[in-house]
Amino acid sequence: MIFALDIGNTNIVIGCIEGDDIHFTTRFSTDRNKTEDEYALKLKSLFDFYQIDPKEIEGAIISSVVPQLTRILSLSIKKISGKTPQIVCYDMNLGGLKIGVDYPEQLGKDLITNAVAAIKEYPKPIIIFDMGTATTLSVIDKDENYLGGMIIPGLQTSMDALSARTAQLPKVSLEAPENVIGKNTIDCMKAGAIFGTASMLDGLIDRVNEELGEEATVIATGGLSKEIVKHCKRKIVSDPNLMLKGLKLIYDMNKDS
Repeated sequence: MIFALDIGNTNIVIGCIEGDDIHFTTRFSTDRNKTEDEYALKLKSLFDFYQIDPKEIEGAIISSVVPQLTRILSLSIKKISGKTPQIVCYDMNLGGLKIGVDYPEQLGKDLITNAVAAIKEYPKPIIIFDMGTATTLSVIDKDENYLGGMIIPGLQTSMDALSARTAQLPKVSLEAPENVIGKNTIDCMKAGAIFGTASMLDGLIDRVNEELGEEATVIATGGLSKEIVKHCKRKIVSDPNLMLKGLKLIYDMNKDS
């Protein structure tokens, strides 16, 4: 059984995986102020809740975009399970994935992990949207080269900034209104957020396909992806577990290193 963590800027996604089965997946809010012991207690409570003995864990792996928490969570995991986690990096065994960006060491570990899972499971070339604090776009060609992508302000990030920097626009929940054309402030904000983001994804797919010279498989993952994908006009596969599947694959490929 493998313990997998994806440390993001807003949430820490946690999963316990055995073979191809994900026993559970959950999210903690990312808290940069918590100590090693505080995180260890949270993780121990999580294992107790799911009735899993931490000593049964074969190994662990972490993907992190929050460097100051990487070591803290690693030590927390070792404290409760006795296992030192693998830490995802660009120079590990990544299967067939070849990283073709200018500075591979700067590529987000979450993007690497998503790409490893995608090339294993989906036809290539591939476009991946990961919708969290930022919305990222990754492009992998038919020869499994990670070509690069885009970083875009995330949907919730954009809406928070809109409310914070305008005197009369409130915070709104992120679900689609009945009509594209809003007739009040709340519906106008929701329509802009949901339908505007969906249209952005559709437009970016067209532009990337044009640059690739062929149609790519498009995958969306991340906490906000489900609400957007259903309003897109282009075919997009929703895969909320892409990150955890990638972590398991990377763990298996590197466990004997």
